[in-house]
Amino acid sequence: MKYHYYSTPDEMKHLEAWGFNWLEFVTSIPAPMFLVTSYKSNGKANACMQSFASFTTGDRGARFFAILSSVNKSGHLYKTIIENGCAVINFMSADFYDNSMETIKNNQFEVDEILESKLTSVPADKVNAPMVEECFMNLECRFSWEKEIAPNDDHVIICFEVVNVHIDKNHLDNRVEENGILYNIHYPINPEKYSGKAHDYVGIVKPLIDAGEY
Repeated sequence: MKYHYYSTPDEMKHLEAWGFNWLEFVTSIPAPMFLVTSYKSNGKANACMQSFASFTTGDRGARFFAILSSVNKSGHLYKTIIENGCAVINFMSADFYDNSMETIKNNQFEVDEILESKLTSVPADKVNAPMVEECFMNLECRFSWEKEIAPNDDHVIICFEVVNVHIDKNHLDNRVEENGILYNIHYPINPEKYSGKAHDYVGIVKPLIDAGEY
């Protein structure tokens, strides 16, 4: 038997979801978490925790792209991307999750948000943006295009082309499991018997099945 959901169940109509859609908690689809860094017009580093993204090839496999599906048009991240045409996507391990989350509190134009979060800023090689040294993988990106998610929406989809990748030597063999990529997982809600508030998990991938070579 399968339940189907096309309108908000009565049990979830008072869900406190901080602007997220109720279906995000019903489906609970994991998305990678990362820190996007760029330079503000004052030369200070901007750092913004992001999720809800995909990574894909284009141009018949010749190029690699990062697609951020929910960037706030009123935020510093969007402004710096449009101004500079580039950014760096930084993947942190669990050890630096708390520091990365501190960038949310340090979201002020006047400060260097990387340094204020007790992280180390280093210049990227191919783009005019800072990287986070403590993050085990950094993707240098150039802006390709943007599109509103819905007409007149306050968030946009942004597509980057990945032009350079840095990977820590200790992660070359493995970028999953305990020290690998973190995932944002909306708390899986059972709509048939839900009461309370929504919250999120941070998770990792632990491979269980060998999908085979190809």
